Amino acid sequence: MQIVKTIPALQAALKIWRQAGEIIAFVPTMGNLHDGHLKLVEDAKNRANRVVVSIFVNPSQFGAGEDFDSYPRTEQEDQQKLQEIDTDLLFMPTIAEMYRPNAQTVVSVTGISDQYCGASRPGHFSGVATIVCKLFNIVQPDIAVFGEKDFQQLAVIREMVRDLNMPVDIRSVATVREASGLAMSSRNNYLGAEEKNLAALLYQSLCTARDAVLTGNQANSEIERQAMCFLQGAGFQPDYFSICRRQDLRAAAPEDAELVILAAAKLGKTRLIDNISFMRQLQ
Repeated sequence: MQIVKTIPALQAALKIWRQAGEIIAFVPTMGNLHDGHLKLVEDAKNRANRVVVSIFVNPSQFGAGEDFDSYPRTEQEDQQKLQEIDTDLLFMPTIAEMYRPNAQTVVSVTGISDQYCGASRPGHFSGVATIVCKLFNIVQPDIAVFGEKDFQQLAVIREMVRDLNMPVDIRSVATVREASGLAMSSRNNYLGAEEKNLAALLYQSLCTARDAVLTGNQANSEIERQAMCFLQGAGFQPDYFSICRRQDLRAAAPEDAELVILAAAKLGKTRLIDNISFMRQLQ
């Protein structure tokens, strides 16, 4: 596995592969890799001749008072994990490499970025869109692979790629879960043992809500209200719990068949997000 830290070194390696006609897949990450990340890399390997992984804790997607300074950084362990699954190249730039001083350009995907996590974390998705746009410009991959756990993020990136006519095929991989059902996340490291057991109730609430939607005996607003009450009673501080159309994340209507339920809640100091996608039969 090659490890490079500068844009010119990365592009020199990519040029050789591109000239050989090889398909390049890209997996952007913020490191502290777990089995969910490794599943993305494995999926990328199945789709391409070469796989590039980036590790960059992006400051522009963290708001004031958020966990940028304490975000887990495990570079040596990450390198070992990627080496073991035969990743071709790891790009590990510094902040100075990725952002010039006083940079003025920001990429914003309006509408889809303004609700759910975007409402709770102003500027977050502009930071995500900006860094992903920069990385796509630098790597110029044929394929990019993202996890479905960050479902709104995935939707934002897909919208950006469509709107800016980027020649990148966006692929997604289903959320990887622990045995309890808890979605794997780097921020799970913040949870204590008791909190980690409780955290699995977030996914349980999603499954319960999905079943209620499929039964069709309650309005979506009532299902959402009951889920928020359940989470609050279990010790969470719920942010949102929303039954949406999968394609654009707007509130689901009775005629919508492809659905996703999005949820976010704090447990102690840890902010957790999760979702569940499903189809329902229409009458």
